[in-house]
Amino acid sequence: MLFNLIMLALPVVFLMVSAILAVKAFEKGRNRKKTVLMQICSFAAVFAICMVCPIIANAATTDAAAAATAADGMAYIGAAVATGLSCIGGGIAVGNAAPAAIGATSEDPKAFGKAIIFVVLGEGIAIYGMLVSILLIFAR
Repeated sequence: MLFNLIMLALPVVFLMVSAILAVKAFEKGRNRKKTVLMQICSFAAVFAICMVCPIIANAATTDAAAAATAADGMAYIGAAVATGLSCIGGGIAVGNAAPAAIGATSEDPKAFGKAIIFVVLGEGIAIYGMLVSILLIFAR
């Protein structure tokens, strides 16, 4: 029981320490790109550890229920990746399209309808990612 709690808390503690160290490094005047790269590397390390440890633990058992649990876990991870990446893509699309739509509307108020369509298309990317996540979770 205590071991499970430690294993659950370890990634959270590691990421918190990494964030604190990145903030301290930025406050000391280090390069912003290096601190962001350090954060990305620490996140990748925690992600790799969290992916590998359950796979190794389930490989030791030959129980069919353990294999089903691993498949469920991979489906949840796939759903999270689909939602996360589609929301990041949608945010980038809206972040580029919305200022252009505002500029076009300020020059010609009649262009509002045409300009808002491009902003909504960027939002659609995130909705598609959410739909893929719902299909991954519930359609098994």
